[in-house]
Amino acid sequence: MKHTKRAAIVTGASSGIGLGITRALLGQGYRVVGNSRTIGKSKELEASGDLILVEGDIGRKDTAVRVADAAVRDFGRIDLLVNNAGIYMPKAFTEYTPEDFEKMIGTNVAGYFFITQQVVAQMRKQKSGHVVGISTVLTDQPLAAAPISLPVLTKATIPAFGRALAMEYVADGIRFNTVSLGIVDTPMHANDDHEFLKKLHPIPRLVQVQEIVDALLYLESAQMVNGENIRIDGGAHAGAKW
Repeated sequence: MKHTKRAAIVTGASSGIGLGITRALLGQGYRVVGNSRTIGKSKELEASGDLILVEGDIGRKDTAVRVADAAVRDFGRIDLLVNNAGIYMPKAFTEYTPEDFEKMIGTNVAGYFFITQQVVAQMRKQKSGHVVGISTVLTDQPLAAAPISLPVLTKATIPAFGRALAMEYVADGIRFNTVSLGIVDTPMHANDDHEFLKKLHPIPRLVQVQEIVDALLYLESAQMVNGENIRIDGGAHAGAKW
């Protein structure tokens, strides 16, 4: 009976978008492995028969192996991987340090790369699976007032990487898609000027976590959607007000 439910992995699961996705998937009947550096200390999530919490830096291969192994060991399969873990570090381009570079590459790129490798190996055995990456529309339409060249460098890889993998593994029944976001109403922006942020979207409000969940569930059900990048930003990627 333990293998009858769909099994998912969510990185960056302890807060914000990842927490919302984890809760939603559990509510949809998925069994979930949630990962973050501090998830063992989370007051929002409690391990159960349907939820495994694996603490560690997802940018490290050994963490990725532990996360994937936990899903296979306890759930018998991996049907969905949500590569949500990410770091946003606004700073003038010439002020980024080598430490900043290593940190951003480690989470935003290696954090996608290593866990996806592990998950794809399992999905090939199953002949099915779905990998969804979370990126930002700022890679398509940057803001003059927001110096974020390093986040753009690292997050811009995700849609392109997803398209390449979508074609590489289409014969194995594995799909890859991306959800790119505008400014999301999460604790990260709790102290920011929300009225100003709303004006950056042609539809003048912030993205809600539930809208990201809705896009993810749509992609899960839309079996002919592969290699796609869904943008949730009220049209901001078109440059209407950015």
